[in-house]
Amino acid sequence: MKIKVDIQRATDTHDFPDNRQIRKWARTAMSVYDKDAELTIRIVDEEEGTELNRKWRKKKGPTNVLSFPYEDNNTIAGGLLGDIILCAPVIRREALEQKKTLASHWAHMVIHGTLHLIGYDHIKPEDTGRMERLEIRLLESLGFANPYYR
Repeated sequence: MKIKVDIQRATDTHDFPDNRQIRKWARTAMSVYDKDAELTIRIVDEEEGTELNRKWRKKKGPTNVLSFPYEDNNTIAGGLLGDIILCAPVIRREALEQKKTLASHWAHMVIHGTLHLIGYDHIKPEDTGRMERLEIRLLESLGFANPYYR
């Protein structure tokens, strides 16, 4: 299975993981997917994160992660999965508030966004549980703690 992960850095913020780590986390999430795939991860500032969240989700302010699956007649075209938007300042703020390491929260957001691209969601409670259990397992395989531990 061939996985291509393009990374775009569209922020002046520099306190986030390097491309190698980000690719590793995305590929870890893709281990549950059995096809060749390509995705783009774009790291943005609050301004772009706010604009995208307003435009696509009709919500005010930035959010941590947005996923935009590419679908062509309900099938993934040519292995192109879609785009993930990660808002660096929000992820940093959340990690501090939740008393998590930056690396663990970044890994979680990359995995979470990637799983959305391959069809996982958390709309129904049973889907939420399934997605969270998978995230926990994938993160633990990378040496990170359960992000949902309360």
